[in-house]
Amino acid sequence: MKIEKIDHLVLTVKDIPRTLKFYVAGLGMKKVIFANNRIALKFGDSKINLHESGKEFKPHAQNAKAGSADLCFINNDSLDNTIKHLKQHEINIIEGPILRTGALGPINSIYVRDPDGNLIEISVYE
Repeated sequence: MKIEKIDHLVLTVKDIPRTLKFYVAGLGMKKVIFANNRIALKFGDSKINLHESGKEFKPHAQNAKAGSADLCFINNDSLDNTIKHLKQHEINIIEGPILRTGALGPINSIYVRDPDGNLIEISVYE
């Protein structure tokens, strides 16, 4: 067996409409509705399925909890443009720009929090 990539992941959230506003308007992801009105966020070749806290779809993580994720997204725009965009959407940067190491090498990153308190790293490969 050889794992190739992540297809999707699941975020447990308190308020799906508020989460959608952050990720769609703020980060440019696309809302997708699938199987029995489930909601996901689509970006690139991946997606994030959303589970409402207390109403998770089975099977789910043993300790599903809103605000416990730490995610890094690679951005195809400059960090300067990204910072301007985030400010327009009243999303506060809590750290960065700062150099980090991504899966493929050095990245320049900024950090924000989503409505549930998840740590979101937005990065550009150098």
